Amino acid sequence: MINRDVIESKLSDIQRYFGELEPVLKFSRTEILDDPLKIHTVERLFQLIVDTALDINTHIIIESSFGVPDDYQNTFVVLGEQGILPMSFVNRIAPSVGLRNMIIHRYGHVDLKRMVDDIQGEMGDYREYTKHILDFLKNKKM
Repeated sequence: MINRDVIESKLSDIQRYFGELEPVLKFSRTEILDDPLKIHTVERLFQLIVDTALDINTHIIIESSFGVPDDYQNTFVVLGEQGILPMSFVNRIAPSVGLRNMIIHRYGHVDLKRMVDDIQGEMGDYREYTKHILDFLKNKKM
């Protein structure tokens, strides 16, 4: 059974991470890249936002018996297939898992300029994500 309190707590965590990340993202890309503390803050908070969304996705999938996705990116796809997230939105947000993986695992060379640009752009997607999940909770009888 989906635990509303768990999901709401995780959504609250995401909001807190947004609050911590936004002041850093107000700096220019150059200012962020020239300051190791800023770049590491951006990387870590983005990772936490994505990881927390993945936790929410996984909780909903497991508790709803939607089946086991192949990977983290597909947790968004499963929610799209179930009508929890719009598929057009899924196509935008799911690739952010790849950026998260590059940051964490340092797959190859990470283009830091592009990473900062991508993270700045993807914050809007994660704000939209929280709205979709809240809508799901409002419409779901638990």
